[in-house]
Order: sequence, then structure tokens, then C-alpha cells
Amino acid sequence: MRCPYCGHDETQVVETRESDEGDVVRRRRRCTHCEKRFTTYERGEIALPAVVKKDGSRVEFDPAKLRASMMLALRKRPVSTEQVDAALERIQDKLLAGAAREVASARLGELVMRELKRIDKVAYVRFASVYREFEDVDAFRQLIRDI
Repeated sequence: MRCPYCGHDETQVVETRESDEGDVVRRRRRCTHCEKRFTTYERGEIALPAVVKKDGSRVEFDPAKLRASMMLALRKRPVSTEQVDAALERIQDKLLAGAAREVASARLGELVMRELKRIDKVAYVRFASVYREFEDVDAFRQLIRDI
């Protein structure tokens, strides 16, 4: 680990602690050159697939963007933050279980719709009406009949 103060390559670990949840390791380090101390944090990194959009472009999977779109559909609905977090966790688990390096945005949209249908039917209809880009009222009626 390089010292953030002097840039020296050699540092010594003085103390190591795990977080209460066990998902982060905190290390206090000391530079062997300038003697200054600093803290580093280690977290496990999950490799979620890239999202392939309709136009063929690829973007990094962004859980915050997914949350924002779900929260927009859930606006003014009686759904707790814990329910949204659990739904996002289930979506990410499905993506990880698939072990694919890329996922089509259409597949991601279907996973979101499945979760919204599970937690709130009105939010599901809101999301589906935008996501599926209905051309006429009949297609929208059919969606409502399906639920």
C-alpha cells in the first residue's frame, strides 16, 4: 500500500478490524518512511454484468439508477424502503446467478416489472406503461386485465 502522504511503497499494518456486519475490513497503517498513519478499507467487489441498451451501447450496471426508476413508479405508494431494498437485492441476485457478463436492458426491465408486480400493482402498471411504450389503449387494458 502506497503512503498517501509521501508516496513511499512500504507501509505496515498496525491494527485490523472487521465491521459489525463483517463485510468491510478496516486497517490502520503506518508508513515506514515518514511514520504517518492512515486508514484503509477493504470491501468485496461484486462483478455485476454490463447492461446492453436497445441501441447496442453498453453501460455499467448502476443500482442507484435502478432504484431511482423503481422509486419513481412507487411514488406516493405505501411501500417501505426495506421492501424496495429487498426487491433490488433479488434483482441483483438473479443477475449474479446468471453469471453473464452482459444483460439486455429488456431483461432488466422484465426483472423490475416482476418485482414491482410482487410489491405493488399500481407501481407495476406505472412502470410497465412507460417501459413497454404502449401505442394504444387496448394494450394498456390488456396489461391491467393480466394482473
